[in-house]
Amino acid sequence: MARNRRDLERALSPITSALLKEQGYICFVDVFMKLGYLSPSDYENWRFKRVSCLERVLTLNLPTINFVMKTVRRNSLKGHLKPSITVYKSWGKSKKTLLQFSKSGARRLRLPMPPISLSPTGLQSRLSP
Repeated sequence: MARNRRDLERALSPITSALLKEQGYICFVDVFMKLGYLSPSDYENWRFKRVSCLERVLTLNLPTINFVMKTVRRNSLKGHLKPSITVYKSWGKSKKTLLQFSKSGARRLRLPMPPISLSPTGLQSRLSP
């Protein structure tokens, strides 16, 4: 499943388009799942705090994770999608805590920093009565 940056960039366009059609927004966790770098069970383990950070279960190195996130963000902004903050809290019966994306806790890599991109039409339909 090793891909170079050009292959990743080509793969991102149809994936983000499909997510936008299906859900009305683009979320990085969903992008990584569609790319095959995050399994649903690993995502669930992260949400239940069985894994300390999402970066540990992604099967990509940090520069490639950054590349994917920057590319999706750049393409979303070019497509006039509105970024919004996403907050991931833990699941389960214990106290709900904010989940960490990176091992270092670096602010630029931590979810909720990455946006969920809303489509302009999806946003308008939600705001109109």
